Amino acid sequence: MLLSFVDTKAAQLCFYLRGFWQDEIPHSEVEIFFWDTMEEWSLVHYDLDQPYTQRERVFWHVLHQLHFWSEEKLKYDPFLVEELTTCTAFLEGKGTCPLDCVGIRP
Repeated sequence: MLLSFVDTKAAQLCFYLRGFWQDEIPHSEVEIFFWDTMEEWSLVHYDLDQPYTQRERVFWHVLHQLHFWSEEKLKYDPFLVEELTTCTAFLEGKGTCPLDCVGIRP
């Protein structure tokens, strides 16, 4: 159930982030996605000692970044955009795992 959740939500996360960068999805919708994801996460049952995959760590990292940073920083900060672009490429199976993503489960 955990891996299925991450796989499904990672694809949606990439969709929302790319749509936001392309001015197709407003920031308010990205925030709604974040809170919906947190609500859905509360329903996921998993073993507390279940190890993380690299994909899961990157997923939680990107989700946190989306919620933490302001709309302007998410859209215009070149370093943050580059980091998140690298992360989304990995989540979509198009790149290597970024080494500096330390996302953890909420």
